[in-house]
Amino acid sequence: MSDNLQQYDDAMFAFSQADYETAIGLLDQVLTRDPENFDARLALGMSYYRQGDCKKAITEGHKAEKLRPNEQLVHTNLSLFYMKSGDKVTAEKHGLKARIASWKEPPKADAATAADPELQMAQPKAAPVIVTGKKLPDMPWKNKKPIGKTQA
Repeated sequence: MSDNLQQYDDAMFAFSQADYETAIGLLDQVLTRDPENFDARLALGMSYYRQGDCKKAITEGHKAEKLRPNEQLVHTNLSLFYMKSGDKVTAEKHGLKARIASWKEPPKADAATAADPELQMAQPKAAPVIVTGKKLPDMPWKNKKPIGKTQA
């Protein structure tokens, strides 16, 4: 496993344990070596947010936005960061951008889904077969007498 991947995994573990200082330090190291690492950039913003530093969270969120401007999660996070910082108008703008991004991008299949046919999306069924030239059976339910009525 590469050093970057190992440090990213360690940072995510620290994040899951609410050790945001460690997570931030490890994510900074990952981003020093690979500034285009989108996942690390996104996680760094969320780590700052969880630590209570909305200003740094917003800065990192905008850096992630430059990497993937139409990513739904980027705008969702920025909306959250701006709302927490008290800027409701900007938060709503990013909330709208997140919603629009969700309409534009179809769901992406990950490697596990692609490898396992049971996890793949259902495909449309084949078109129904149309029978021509043959007499179809009568509709017996239309010929039945109503229940409860008797003949005298």
